[in-house]
Amino acid sequence: MKISVIIVSWNAKSFLLQCLESVLPQSSPDLTEVIVVDNASTDGSPQAVGSHYPTVKLIWNGGNDGFAKGNNIGIRASRGEYLFLINSDVVVSQGCFGKLVAYMDAHPEVGILGPKIIGSDGKVQRSTMGYPSLWNTLCRALALDSMFPSSKLVGGHLMTFWNHDVTQAVEVINGCFWVVRRAAMEQVGLLDERFFMYGEDVDWCKRFAEARWEVVFLSEVDVLHYGGASSANAPVKFNVEMQRANSQYWSKHHSRRAAHAFLLISLLHHGLRVAGEIATYPFRRTTASKFKIRRGIEAIKWIVGNMERAL
Repeated sequence: MKISVIIVSWNAKSFLLQCLESVLPQSSPDLTEVIVVDNASTDGSPQAVGSHYPTVKLIWNGGNDGFAKGNNIGIRASRGEYLFLINSDVVVSQGCFGKLVAYMDAHPEVGILGPKIIGSDGKVQRSTMGYPSLWNTLCRALALDSMFPSSKLVGGHLMTFWNHDVTQAVEVINGCFWVVRRAAMEQVGLLDERFFMYGEDVDWCKRFAEARWEVVFLSEVDVLHYGGASSANAPVKFNVEMQRANSQYWSKHHSRRAAHAFLLISLLHHGLRVAGEIATYPFRRTTASKFKIRRGIEAIKWIVGNMERAL
């Protein structure tokens, strides 16, 4: 088996079916297996997969085990030389698989490969990131990377300065589409299941790099990513989960002092944005503004509570 495609899904039925429609025409039964891991969806996703796509291996989880654990379940059930971990809200371009496999075959030093991500608006989405540091986290909190997007000095985490036109080794490939060499994964280990959702991409890429495997962005291949297929079902909860994941990353890879400093910067980040929304709300009074205020306040409450527990 050359390729194992693993798709973790939670209440994203329409996106999932569209993803499978793009994946299956590129899949040869002798070379490719497609595995869907469903995290206890209630929207009929697993039933639809079972009835419309009998060749797909469907794994029903009894609960929502999260993104990292769901992928690990799929990986353990797979046999492929290359693991294609694909979000349910991704549509794969024609010929994508062949190009990605050809690159991995030709570059045995590469452990993780990622394509260019295109949004539904036709624009290039952020496909790579740099490792988070206190400096680039502060720049993000102060929106300096938005004010000076071409600056490498302040845009290092989200790589706002990069035009995605060059194939090269990077620090982090965003987790909506990964090609992973099984031999490398067996050396590095599975995804860290302490990350429920978010943060596992930065952690895994860092672990691959520490094990001397290259993490590469391939500009010649692109895929469509709608974004937010699962997180849109509970946006406030998932925003807090993102904060939790970032904090877990800092606690795992940095000193306790640095992890505390990260929480303080995060408090500044959300505090500034909530204050800005509250100040401008009387002039706009939009539902989006109310949501941003609520989302920010919930993140602040989580940060304050986590800081108190850490003291």
